[in-house]
Amino acid sequence: MIAWLREDEPFPPVDRALRAPNGLLAASDALTPAMLRAAYRRGIFPWSSDGEPVLWWSPDPRLVLYTEEFKIARSFRKRLALVARGDEFTVRVDAAFERVMRACAAPRPGQDGTWITAAVIDGYLALHRRGLAHSVELWRADTLVGGLYGVALGRMFFGESMFSPERDRSKIALAALVRLLAREGVRLVDCQQNTRHLISLGAREITRSGFCEHVAKASAQPAIDWECYARERQNSLLAEQLQANDG
Repeated sequence: MIAWLREDEPFPPVDRALRAPNGLLAASDALTPAMLRAAYRRGIFPWSSDGEPVLWWSPDPRLVLYTEEFKIARSFRKRLALVARGDEFTVRVDAAFERVMRACAAPRPGQDGTWITAAVIDGYLALHRRGLAHSVELWRADTLVGGLYGVALGRMFFGESMFSPERDRSKIALAALVRLLAREGVRLVDCQQNTRHLISLGAREITRSGFCEHVAKASAQPAIDWECYARERQNSLLAEQLQANDG
């Protein structure tokens, strides 16, 4: 049995989450910015399908990516070096947050629907307007060709979704994000669910208790000044990441 939450109710302790399905903790009708902020601070995130109640999760173990452990394969390194030069592509931050969300919401091959429903888009757009959700994008001239978005609290980043209509586009955005976060003293990115793709990039599992302990400390630290990154192109982040991996 899981808790049914009203909008003004606190989340139950994460150790009450189910083992099967792993991490299911609560359900609700509402998905408000206040609920999202409270959830992330406790190591909880929403994930459900259109037509379902909002389902809240805190799996154990939790997949995370330590910024110093980000892996760049040899084949990807060449592509990253070309983008770092900025001749064809431009990396930007928060230039098109809503467009990134809607691109991430588009059904993937073999999928009929999406968990990024209209209510989810509204909730995260509200967080974005409050400076708590951000996107990293890859552009070719004026065309958005890849990107990702997530939630940022203090010195903690919670990855939500990526889109990549062409090979490696979202991975390039992730490389830029990882370098931005490492520059700002962020050690850990929440990846939520275990996937082979994220494992190949250096992500690994940690215990839920260890994850929540880290979140409590990191989210209480001063926030990153994301506006300074939004003012100009950020291709230099990729060059820095290549240097960091060489080191």
